[in-house]
Amino acid sequence: MSKRSTGLYDGGPYRSRKGNVFGVCRGLAEHFDFNVTAMRMMWVVGGITLSFPVILIYIVLAFMLKPEPVMPLESAEDAEFYSSFTASKSMALHRLKRTYDNLDRRIQRMESIVTAKEYEWDARLNDSDGDPR
Repeated sequence: MSKRSTGLYDGGPYRSRKGNVFGVCRGLAEHFDFNVTAMRMMWVVGGITLSFPVILIYIVLAFMLKPEPVMPLESAEDAEFYSSFTASKSMALHRLKRTYDNLDRRIQRMESIVTAKEYEWDARLNDSDGDPR
């Protein structure tokens, strides 16, 4: 079993951020718990002997595989966001904007309540029964 599939990111193979070219070999090697050097040698030998199909497969994998998460994912919500971000960056940004807008609306409501004229803090504080005046 892979080192990466034990965590919350279990989306299958990925492109490693520490790879030499596109990170395909390192990502596949880590996913299948295989030696990185041996994986690279297999791709090089395959590229030399079979040439075009192997190179084409490598390039397709480079564009299809998701990149490795930058930071370890700590919750299911983080994993969901990462998955949605790598699938569709515009949808993830839309989701962040919607969350920000909801928070902004809540803060504006709280500010309008606290700063309303009906909320007379001075009168409430000065009209207490135990006023030390």
